[in-house]
Amino acid sequence: MKFMVFLVLFPWMVAFASNFSQDFDLTWGLDRVRILNNGELLTLSLDKDSGSACQSKNEYLFGKISMQLKLVPGNSAGTVTSYYVSTSKGSTWDEIDFEFVGNLSGDPSTVHTNVITGGKGDREQQFHLWFDPSVDFHTYSILWNPHVIIFYVDGTPIREFKNVDSTKVPFPKSRAMRIHSSIWNADDWATRGGLVKTDWTKAPFTSFLQELQHTSLHLALRGRGLSLHFIFVAGKRAGCTKPGKFAVGAEALHGVTFWHWLWGMNVELDKGVGDAASWEASCLAAALRASRGMTEPRRLYHWFFFS
Repeated sequence: MKFMVFLVLFPWMVAFASNFSQDFDLTWGLDRVRILNNGELLTLSLDKDSGSACQSKNEYLFGKISMQLKLVPGNSAGTVTSYYVSTSKGSTWDEIDFEFVGNLSGDPSTVHTNVITGGKGDREQQFHLWFDPSVDFHTYSILWNPHVIIFYVDGTPIREFKNVDSTKVPFPKSRAMRIHSSIWNADDWATRGGLVKTDWTKAPFTSFLQELQHTSLHLALRGRGLSLHFIFVAGKRAGCTKPGKFAVGAEALHGVTFWHWLWGMNVELDKGVGDAASWEASCLAAALRASRGMTEPRRLYHWFFFS
């Protein structure tokens, strides 16, 4: 019931569609990337000299990200097309990824999934796709919240990676990530363990991307010139400081985490952590009313109750 209340309070929390022209930077092989159809379609190509890559301008801390890809047709052995979210590179980066491994025509198509935390991976799982991913576009999604990461193919979950603190397995939960996609040559390992090399007479190899969508309350607020910090301060001013109430709940889940958890992300409200199930919509409303004395939250208050 409380989840439904919050859906009513925040009807603007919907999937945002990205435009590749406006929302992405080209980061590698610039002359091998094409943006078409007024920013709705992006192609990445690989030849013997270079691959290509792009990344989102925005960062995301939790959410669900979906993109449609059509992969390299024909003999794509030795190539890899990737679609992933990642922090800035370095020795301790976080990453959640799909890697689509090229194949000989007629062979099964394989996708690798991996979760890297603090630069440590070794959590690869591989799956054979039940269709030819080069014939048409298919939707690949990553759902990421404080409790679980789920990989989807056309809405079907293929892998679940849980945050289980008791096992001491690291879980990415504190750093925002950008969306990336790239294509490169990996014929030292990609196809049949590296036995099949890239046939450069088939180059260029091209993958197609479209329909990128993401859910992010963080970006929705920012787009309206608002910040979560002001709302948290307002929560304290409203007296929501008891366990299970707005302010303490928000602090316990490190701010933006609380919001994305609240939005649901396929996590039921009564199965949260700590006293999360007792967070109340009324306390949030009180926090917003209390924000009237603060410049930025005054706009939030007016918009929340009157727009």
